[in-house]
Amino acid sequence: MSFLQHRFNGTYLLDKREFGSRLKKILGFKPGNLRLYEIAFIHRSASFKLPDGKKINNERLEYLGDAVLDAILSDYLFEEFPDASEGFMTKIRSRIVNRDILNQLALSMGINKILISNVNSSNSGKNLYGDAFEALIGSVFIDKGFKKTKKLFINNVLRKYLDLESIVKTNTDYKSIIFEWVQKNKANLIFTYKEEYDFDNKKSLFSSTLFINREKYGTGQGRSKKEAEQEASGMAWKRITNGNGNIV
Repeated sequence: MSFLQHRFNGTYLLDKREFGSRLKKILGFKPGNLRLYEIAFIHRSASFKLPDGKKINNERLEYLGDAVLDAILSDYLFEEFPDASEGFMTKIRSRIVNRDILNQLALSMGINKILISNVNSSNSGKNLYGDAFEALIGSVFIDKGFKKTKKLFINNVLRKYLDLESIVKTNTDYKSIIFEWVQKNKANLIFTYKEEYDFDNKKSLFSSTLFINREKYGTGQGRSKKEAEQEASGMAWKRITNGNGNIV
């Protein structure tokens, strides 16, 4: 039985032939190892358990895809901006791999339609689409190699769904924005942290709460303190600007 024949939201997902057809539309080419790609779409909340107790999900592929995506963008930005500084390229790369952008890319590609998950995407699983996108990148890398993966991302994803010029001009470093605002308004800013360890998956999840003058302004979660801080800062900045960029 294909992994994608497990139940998801009360319905049965695609059989092997239909999955292969949909995957080809997403990728733009016929995948080699279909089983590998199936694993990329299994969130840890819906892990497939083997007889020996081993859990099959997309976390290892996500880890690989995250590293491959960084390498692809580093290579691409190095070529695209021959006179740019290391700091500039690092900043633009960080903006592109922002969790919100990766989630939106996954939705634009239709990854949400074939992802298996048992969590509510509005809560702890809000990044599951972006995580699956990274797992997909990891699968392509294993199946086709770096050059093919880079070509897929640049031509079928970045140029199709993202406006690089807009990304360059838009500052999404909300933590820095908040720090500047706090200094300008002579306010007091504090971040608090909480770390939870997932023993099943052997990874930490960080939570951060941002206080301004002892009042809670934002909360965030992430795989690192930095990621959690950025999410909390983004929420705080939306509150400060009433969500439209205008200070209230």
